[in-house]
Amino acid sequence: MNKHLGLRIALLMILVALGAYLFIYYDIMRFFKDKDELILFIQSYRYNELVFILVQVIQVVVAVIPGEVSGFIGGYLYGPVWGTIYSTIGLTLGSWIAFMLARFFGTPLLEKAVKKEVFEKFEYFMEHKGLMVSFLLFLIPGFPKDYLCYILGLSRIPVWSFIIISTIGRVFGTAMLSVSGNVARKEQYVLLAFIVLVGVGVSVFAYFYREKILDLLKKKKPQ
Repeated sequence: MNKHLGLRIALLMILVALGAYLFIYYDIMRFFKDKDELILFIQSYRYNELVFILVQVIQVVVAVIPGEVSGFIGGYLYGPVWGTIYSTIGLTLGSWIAFMLARFFGTPLLEKAVKKEVFEKFEYFMEHKGLMVSFLLFLIPGFPKDYLCYILGLSRIPVWSFIIISTIGRVFGTAMLSVSGNVARKEQYVLLAFIVLVGVGVSVFAYFYREKILDLLKKKKPQ
């Protein structure tokens, strides 16, 4: 075995073990699902904006963590504009970290960070440099964007191109969550219900037609 590859795998094992310990010991999944507890945690710090950005980074890097709650909280705490801005900063940093981790550690990390069925679904896009296709995948609701960051880390997509498409592709969904959080804080429940219905409608459409969307994207000529 190549010496450098052996060192990378050993380092990866250490990081995975440490991450698993912290994830289980602090029950991070439950923490991210409890909106009130997460809000209290963020507000307990003086520079809570930085803490919130860090929360968004962790949410992306630990791909199994759902991002809806933290995105909602951004709008709840900071309003639709700053909530979107802070979320975008955190999501961009988290996406970049996940991308670079995959690029540094390679397949051994991908096998541990990404579910096999998810990897097989997007293997085509990992093997073909298609910037527009990758952008559309980030744009479409319901697609596992955090996993996609790891998968694209093994592609031929340049780092800066990835940062641009992943950031812009997430903006609409991020803004929707921030607006929803702000509306909830103001107790504008009718408007919130409308936003939720629109979001659910788009997500349901994308979910039921996801295979057809993928087939259409696969027919696009790689750039």
